[in-house]
Amino acid sequence: MSKTKDRIRESNLRYKQSLGQNFIYDDGLLAALTEAAGVTDTEDVLEIGPGCGSLTKHLCRAARKVISVELDERLIPLLRAFLSEEKNWQVIQGDIMTLNLQEAAAELQKPFAVVANIPYYITTPLIQRLLTSGLAISRMALMVQKEVADKILSQPGDKGWGPLAVRCRYRCEPQRAMEVPAECFTPPPKVDSTFILLPMREKPAVEVQSEDLFFRVVNAAFALRRKTMLNALCAAFRAERTEAGEWLEAAGIDPGIRGEKLGLEEFGRIADAVFSARTSAESGTTEGKN
Repeated sequence: MSKTKDRIRESNLRYKQSLGQNFIYDDGLLAALTEAAGVTDTEDVLEIGPGCGSLTKHLCRAARKVISVELDERLIPLLRAFLSEEKNWQVIQGDIMTLNLQEAAAELQKPFAVVANIPYYITTPLIQRLLTSGLAISRMALMVQKEVADKILSQPGDKGWGPLAVRCRYRCEPQRAMEVPAECFTPPPKVDSTFILLPMREKPAVEVQSEDLFFRVVNAAFALRRKTMLNALCAAFRAERTEAGEWLEAAGIDPGIRGEKLGLEEFGRIADAVFSARTSAESGTTEGKN
């Protein structure tokens, strides 16, 4: 039994399934994960969900500075005791989904990496929050459910292709680092995991007139997968079929195609067509009033 596992057992701390607590104790695997994350001694790390601190210790020895965010108050004294010799580490107790991220990362050298063993129940909302946070993130290295990783890494036409994959590919270049079977965790989850890398792009994968419109179009495309893009746009934008058809024609998209077949560039063209049409309509209305 590892020393960190001993500490958890001796503290009589019970793993909280409600918080998605599944810890890794194998030092070889932890070292491999740290190496896969690409952490160097010139870089700072924001770690989400340090748990018992096993991965944190490896990160501290590899990085310039590490700030960990832990929700479970019970783990804070254990973390501080275990990592007391790591002078480049500090911990923040709080919920990463409600925490002021700018304040939490204020002392980190920018850009910095995010490393996380994410509780599965917040994976998608947390990734979306990080992608839209405005933080100076160089890349994210995340332990996620294998099924979620497959979705993030999917391409147009794949079963998993959807809003999450589009959001990730819009801002990142997703990569699969390694598979991590359920038996590597204590307690073992019911599913296998994948450690993925999300290096941030210097600029989004496609240039669009309005990001809000772009993601409205994307969400519309996948809201009802059996719908054609024509019907999806009509429903999402409360548009007449003629109007939605004109948007698709301007974008060079077949109105009968389904969203699952479209890539970022096609979604971008549709969003720009909607933007141009609406801008022209608003301009005409304003001129008419004058």
